Amino acid sequence: MALHPKIIEVTDRIRKRSEKTRAHYLATMAHAAAEGPRRAHMTCGNQAHAYAAMGQDQKTLCEGQTPNLGIITAYNDMLSAHQPFETYPALIRDAARAVGGTAQVAGGVPAMCDGVTQGQTGMELSLFSRDVIALAAGVGLSHNVYDAAVYLGVCDKIVPGLVIAAATFGYIPAVFLPAGPMTSGLPNDEKAKVRQQFATGEATREELMAAEIASYHGPGTCTFYGTANTNQMLMEFMGLHMPGASFVTPGTDLRKALTIAGAQRALAITALGDDYRPVYQILDERSFVNGLVGLMATGGSTNLVLHLPAMARAAGVILDLEDFSDISEIIPLMAKVYPNGLADVNHFHAAGGLGFMISELLNAGLLHDDTETVAGTGLAHYTQDPKLADDQIRYEPGTTQSLNEKILRPATNPFHAHGGLTQLAGNLGRGVIKTSAVQEDRHIIKAPARVFHSQEAVKDAFKAGEFTSDTIIVVRFQGPKANGMPELHSLTPTLAVLQDRGLRVALVTDGRMSGASGKVPSAIHVCPEAADGGPIAKIQDGDMICLDATNGTIDVLDVDLATRAPAQAELSGNGTGVGRELFAVFRENAGLAADGACAIM
Repeated sequence: MALHPKIIEVTDRIRKRSEKTRAHYLATMAHAAAEGPRRAHMTCGNQAHAYAAMGQDQKTLCEGQTPNLGIITAYNDMLSAHQPFETYPALIRDAARAVGGTAQVAGGVPAMCDGVTQGQTGMELSLFSRDVIALAAGVGLSHNVYDAAVYLGVCDKIVPGLVIAAATFGYIPAVFLPAGPMTSGLPNDEKAKVRQQFATGEATREELMAAEIASYHGPGTCTFYGTANTNQMLMEFMGLHMPGASFVTPGTDLRKALTIAGAQRALAITALGDDYRPVYQILDERSFVNGLVGLMATGGSTNLVLHLPAMARAAGVILDLEDFSDISEIIPLMAKVYPNGLADVNHFHAAGGLGFMISELLNAGLLHDDTETVAGTGLAHYTQDPKLADDQIRYEPGTTQSLNEKILRPATNPFHAHGGLTQLAGNLGRGVIKTSAVQEDRHIIKAPARVFHSQEAVKDAFKAGEFTSDTIIVVRFQGPKANGMPELHSLTPTLAVLQDRGLRVALVTDGRMSGASGKVPSAIHVCPEAADGGPIAKIQDGDMICLDATNGTIDVLDVDLATRAPAQAELSGNGTGVGRELFAVFRENAGLAADGACAIM
């Protein structure tokens, strides 16, 4: 199938926009690659320090004839999605030895759980943890004794930070090794119902706790389609996973075999072999466009509107909000996974999952089929299913039809004709809205503003019964420079209750919502942010706002904002407590949300 003209147009636009930065990146990577394996340039003393504790692998490392694999791990046992990584290094070392190679843990990176920090002060460190992860991975890999790297990460900021690091060390290959989703627990819609009941006083804290623990009940990724699982999808669409690796549950023989296969594949594609596949040849304009397509086709997390531009910039590729919006217009929404539907990612995977979806999109001419991937040339590798035979991975053709069209549909019969992510622009600046879970009769909301400077103030007003008519709730001074851009996920039950009462409500914020944001229209990532004196800082209570997701606009009506001075907020309290002191330099140097809100590039 010929490539869709819009895919060609957007890709060419990105390529032209990125011409200088990409050329500089490629020249830098080519120069580094031309130097060959890094260990060859190190002194015996340098290498002895690196191999001193390697026991049985020490002789192999000293000979330097076979590849050495660096492991960057985001393991901790507080984060359910990352707890399985505890056992991966030993497994990877054994897998490397089995093919004559070696492997070392190059370094660890932090891994925050946004579910733990939702509504807590720690959430103000969350976005910038992405930059810290990239920096920490860079420190580990800077020892220059690795011929390839494997990255152990799953969740929200972790994978984007690791991709930034992988792109920076793009002259060596990289394979991302996931841990998989936890088995299905309490259905997500039932959990959400209890949350709303608790918000209105209809459920006790004990009942809420019981529902939460029944939902988040074991090792693995949370089963809703939030940022973590969107990350896993991206790694397949962009060619950095082994095909079919994303949604295999932890603790299974297939999961173990995929981990072994991924580690051995990383060793097979180094400059010491015959199939050198450095990251810089994989992460190009086409692979990022494929990532955008996957985001829209699955109804993925709005957090990736922040992360994809940051990841792309590390590879010299410049993405813009118009790229997201234009791709969204032509990509069918093929999946209904909570919060866009009732199913979870395990149900999605059983219905045919990413392999079926990639096959459909390739056949429709909606994906670049000629990208380089860790599995080989061409995205068609990712239409195959991994099967276990004699403890080895064997790939077979994947299903060519959905096994449950209530969850996963073909591109010719989607749930919606477009991906449900729209750029908003107007006199309030620029932002985005995710509409895939919003009823169409709520895509346009026109109502007076009620302005707040914290999500707690919104909840206090709700508890006081102050929302009795249609309202657009404005929550500002929530951007990266103001307080690190925490997710405002704890507002979701409150907003949902107001909407269920029949009110026409919406959220406008320079902050962000969770990857699980759902049925209430929300204009997020509005920039310039209030702390930069953006137009959102000039809104006053009672101003009439029109949020129009159909036409992609967001405006204050009948007001000349240029005549108003921006509001000021007391932000000194945002700089202390729970480690916030350490992140002052990140807040001061954060870029625009539209550019990825990165502080290190």
